[in-house]
Amino acid sequence: MLTRPILVLALLALTACATPSTDPQRLPAGSWTLDTEHASVVWRVRHLGLSWYTGRFDTLSASLDFDPAHPEAAQLTAIIDAASLSSGHPDLDRTLANGWLHAAQNPQIVFTSERIEVVDATHGRATGQLVMNGRSVGAVMTIEFYGGSFNMLAGDDTVGFAGDMVIDRSDFAVGSLPASIVGQEIRIHIEAEFLRLGAHS
Repeated sequence: MLTRPILVLALLALTACATPSTDPQRLPAGSWTLDTEHASVVWRVRHLGLSWYTGRFDTLSASLDFDPAHPEAAQLTAIIDAASLSSGHPDLDRTLANGWLHAAQNPQIVFTSERIEVVDATHGRATGQLVMNGRSVGAVMTIEFYGGSFNMLAGDDTVGFAGDMVIDRSDFAVGSLPASIVGQEIRIHIEAEFLRLGAHS
């Protein structure tokens, strides 16, 4: 049985891990890398105008350079493996990855930020270039900052974000079916935790 002092310390440690600060000014500056075990990319597209068909990309990486004193100068790069598209239907996945995204010729989907706009303490917009299917098009990602803390499980400083982006598939020549069958608008939602590089080495 845990003694009372040890129990109190354990509870305090768990509380510190579970209650991140949402004040960006309290975060340490530095380079951060995606914790791929706690990240996801979900895409949605209208099907016959009746529902939002939903799938994922299973393989991704990202890097973030961040200085809390100058959040507008942050640099974000996110890379998705185009062949990791997953809808839960393997035959459809192969069709979409090979016939729509041409993953063999264009293996990566890449978003690189060029400008960060701070909206308020927990929201912002990243304007940059999205490269997909061999085309590069300007894109905007809206960002929500969940907070940051020292993550005892990972042993590193950790920050959490959500990102949302809406693109027109015709801008990237993704598929040729009419919008009445597959909508032109693709909605992308990202959940991501980043670990600070070299923080405790």
